Amino acid sequence: MLSGLAVAGLAALTAAQWYNIGAEVSDSDLTAPEAYEAAASGEIILIDIRRPDEWARTGVGQNALPIDMRAPTFIDSLLAVTNGRRDVPVALICARGVRSARLARRLSDAGFTSILDVPEGMMGSGAGPGWLDRGLPVAMVE
Repeated sequence: MLSGLAVAGLAALTAAQWYNIGAEVSDSDLTAPEAYEAAASGEIILIDIRRPDEWARTGVGQNALPIDMRAPTFIDSLLAVTNGRRDVPVALICARGVRSARLARRLSDAGFTSILDVPEGMMGSGAGPGWLDRGLPVAMVE
């Protein structure tokens, strides 16, 4: 049974913190502002891997390309964006960093050599407040 202090502490967590409370950030991960700046300068290709309904609700981070990770053509679409190269720096962003971390591992296993993760995602997680709460610009997807 949780003590009153523990319950109060849990109640103080935001939904984003609770959802991914144990988020780990590695040296190869990017914060949302770092991803925004790197995509804007052309240093990386930023891919929003969420679902179309999620893009419609929040928009897609400015300079990010929306490619639904569930699409059977995801890898082909990604290779089209990188001109067939698997060594181009690609950063992945999802809602809270869970899907992007999993997909980053799968893409690395598939031979992509420069996959980065944005673990705070669009909505925030234990890794950070997220693209939206940071006030970074978004573009609506039609």
